[in-house]
Amino acid sequence: MKKLFCMIALAGLSLTAWSQASVKLSTYGGTSLERYDGQQCDVTADRYLFNGWNTISMPFSMSEQEIDDALGQGVRLERLVGVAQQGTEIILNFQDCKAEGIKANTPYILYYPGETGSKKLQVNARIENKESKVTLNTGNGVEVSMCGAAVKTDGKNHYGILAVNNVDANFTQIDNEKAFFYATRCYISISGEQHFNLVANHLGAGEITSITDIAAANDVVDVYNVLGVRVAHNVKAGDINSLNPGIYMVKGRKILVK
Repeated sequence: MKKLFCMIALAGLSLTAWSQASVKLSTYGGTSLERYDGQQCDVTADRYLFNGWNTISMPFSMSEQEIDDALGQGVRLERLVGVAQQGTEIILNFQDCKAEGIKANTPYILYYPGETGSKKLQVNARIENKESKVTLNTGNGVEVSMCGAAVKTDGKNHYGILAVNNVDANFTQIDNEKAFFYATRCYISISGEQHFNLVANHLGAGEITSITDIAAANDVVDVYNVLGVRVAHNVKAGDINSLNPGIYMVKGRKILVK
């Protein structure tokens, strides 16, 4: 009986050690994570960040406090919440979400105010080995997808933030066959073959509101896009949700139509 008890105890210790496996995550070529999927692990990732806007997608979650501990309190984190199209220009509406922290396999843009260089992310977290992608429609038949690269990914025909032009987080189309995105970075792909000019619009955490918060359903209002162009005149507030998905301005407030 004593021997059986010892065997059970050893098995328990073995499972505990396995659940707390140490994972060194490659942020360049990528790391095979199938064996760690769903497990709590001690994870270390040395991620290169430029001063200014970067992109990031990780296979684990980090709290706001963990982000601040690793990168400093001045870091900003935003996720893509809406897109709008004006001819060949696509507005990418990013919203502040730092209070939510980084969610596993979610693509973000991240503003780093410190010195350019390699930064260490070290957390105890659950590994989630799945696709990182958000797809939105401009309402004109154009799909915009923001994708996280789990492995080193070919860059041609995708859009990315260039290190030499990352002040506004604008994404530029890549036409170089030798260009690529390192693992844990994000890129944007657009359906069809048309070239677009992508412009980032930054929204505060509380800037998007429901139309019901600022107007009654039967109120008549004018609706503007984020460029200040009026897109609807004297429409009932209750009908705004039937507009094409995107960000609109109503009574000076930003409204998200999904």
